[in-house]
Amino acid sequence: MPRPGLVLVVGRSMEPTLHDGDVLLVLRGARPRIGRMAVVALPPDEHGIPRPLAVKRIARTDPSDATRYWVERDNPAEGVDSWLVGSLPREAVRAVVLARLPRRLTSAFRPR
Repeated sequence: MPRPGLVLVVGRSMEPTLHDGDVLLVLRGARPRIGRMAVVALPPDEHGIPRPLAVKRIARTDPSDATRYWVERDNPAEGVDSWLVGSLPREAVRAVVLARLPRRLTSAFRPR
């Protein structure tokens, strides 16, 4: 059953859509939709070090395997996406983004 939650954006990979410090309302366990943003677990880096969860856009399903998703960043100069790590399995999509909360309501969540 999908569950709501809050996620803090860290980094610049989704600029100009999202900015470092934005707070997102997400639905954990919800079905990903093409064109929507999602919280995803990217594979470990080339040294085997785990990457943090990341917000990316679900661009499409993988043409060779419809159970996998191609995810992209909005800012091509920052971050990691499927252009670097390939498509992600369905279970790597942890939550879908429902909305960015207004900054005036979320100042307590942002680092100072």
